[in-house]
Amino acid sequence: MILIRQIEAEDTFSVRQPILRPGKPIESCHFEGDNLGTTAHFGLSENEELLAVVSLFKKNYPNCSIENQFQMRGMAVLENYQRMGFGEQLVKKAEHFVKEKNGKLIWFNAREIAVPFYERLGYKIYGNPFEITEIGKHFVMYKRL
Repeated sequence: MILIRQIEAEDTFSVRQPILRPGKPIESCHFEGDNLGTTAHFGLSENEELLAVVSLFKKNYPNCSIENQFQMRGMAVLENYQRMGFGEQLVKKAEHFVKEKNGKLIWFNAREIAVPFYERLGYKIYGNPFEITEIGKHFVMYKRL
């Protein structure tokens, strides 16, 4: 049985580390703002095994005047469970959460390889690609809710 529920920041590390920070220490999985009261973390599990995670930070994109924005970070699905719809389920859960908080915009930095996935879910690219050291090419993506 698939279950999506709110989890603690530290619970996300078991999925963040192998997918987003492979070969790096577990401490690299902690994001600034992880433990703020306005931050929410969600995990998708099957039979109590955590398979996918996403985090939402109440944070505005620089120089964007839209009120009540959320940044999505740490979206990760364990490799053996990718392409099974789990990522889409988590993004929809994130969108639902943001709407409940009267959020008007979700934005994030997407790895180049993930851009088509997010475009299928209605997200758009903003601006030019940029490099994140040791991780690779990224694009800012957003969706108005």
